[in-house]
Amino acid sequence: MKIAILTDSGSNLSAEFIKKHTNLFSVPLLIMVDEKSYRDQIEISAQEVYEKIDTHHISTSLPILGDLLKTLDEIKTNGFTDVIVINISSGLSGTYNSFRVGLKDYKGLNIIQYDSKTLGGGEGFLVEYALELVEKKTPIKDFIPLLNKMRFEDSMAMYTINTLKYLRKGGRIGKVEGTIGDILHIKPVITVNDEGVYITLSKAFGLNRSLISMRNILVEKFENNLIDLIIHYGDDPVRAKELGEKLTTVLNVRTVSISQLTPVLGVHTGADMFAYIARKV
Repeated sequence: MKIAILTDSGSNLSAEFIKKHTNLFSVPLLIMVDEKSYRDQIEISAQEVYEKIDTHHISTSLPILGDLLKTLDEIKTNGFTDVIVINISSGLSGTYNSFRVGLKDYKGLNIIQYDSKTLGGGEGFLVEYALELVEKKTPIKDFIPLLNKMRFEDSMAMYTINTLKYLRKGGRIGKVEGTIGDILHIKPVITVNDEGVYITLSKAFGLNRSLISMRNILVEKFENNLIDLIIHYGDDPVRAKELGEKLTTVLNVRTVSISQLTPVLGVHTGADMFAYIARKV
């Protein structure tokens, strides 16, 4: 048995990370700019998206079936027998179902598909954990229960944004409370619940207080447990680095990763956002 891990670009993994792992493969989601499609992270950058987000018609779209099938062929050609597929939440994107349609008739690989019920670094941590399980030669029957424990018990992902307009525009607002926030400068702390849709964890006056609320939520959940930490940002890497440094003073952090939010997710948040994602190690 030789196990590969397959994900989508909603997992926010860097090209360098993917290249470093010979058993890891990723299929890009699409970004539409004025009806022209671009592969996320490959044919368009986050900066290009943010520069055009208010002056062009920008939306997101499902992966190309041909990209998925080509990747599966590559996996099979490289001698893999089994594939664990980890997708962005089905409650936030049609990607899971798009993959499911492409996977169901594919021959020559044993395929297990997993709905992460999250996105960005939360999905990325599940991919990283799956790679660790492969390295430890974990029986494939144990993958789903272990991924569930990581997703629903041992990790936390949340973000705050300066405006809800991009979530509204993209139809991704879910159960996040609505229009009054922009008027009163109330900023939400948003997470993805166990059903895989956005909900509001807390609200605060202004972005700074939302960031403090996010810090306090992490401290309450993880206490002194050792964690890995990801900070996602839209277009402010300097502040993201400062936030990461501050979090290491109140949390027991093994590693901190500062990474720009992949543009296919940034379309729905705008540039003025920060996310904290942590997992117990």
